[in-house]
Amino acid sequence: MVDVGAKRATRRVAIATGRIHMQRTTLSRLAAGDTQKGDVLGVARIAAIQAAKRTAGLIPLAHPIALTRVAVEFERDARAPAVEITARVECRGQTGVEMEALSAAAVGLLTIYDMLKAVDRAMTITDVMLVEKRGGRSGTYRRSGLTPKRALHKKARRR
Repeated sequence: MVDVGAKRATRRVAIATGRIHMQRTTLSRLAAGDTQKGDVLGVARIAAIQAAKRTAGLIPLAHPIALTRVAVEFERDARAPAVEITARVECRGQTGVEMEALSAAAVGLLTIYDMLKAVDRAMTITDVMLVEKRGGRSGTYRRSGLTPKRALHKKARRR
């Protein structure tokens, strides 16, 4: 692991997103709550939060980080049809939380797949990416060319 002991502790924020594309009937069943395994997005939210908290156990050289906030939101897109996840992770520390946000987004989407695979095995997970990171020596990064409509991202820009 990289030595971060001499770095100054600052507020760190990272936002990651991703999408899972599915058949229209699958999205309709998800929206109606008509699934065998229960509340798909509720379970996916918990899985995403757990993934953020356990990132150091999954990514070999990631630092264990005392997270101060993990927020996960979903947006259904009937036109695609798809579900988009936005994961926002925060801490006050000496290293960033990008991997935690990316882990949260990926595991949240994998959980949706797991819970709906009996209905639609052709679902595709795409566009898992870091949208924004703030804090630390390198400052702020925002992915250019995106105009996200996500509630969490809008809140992040206001702060």
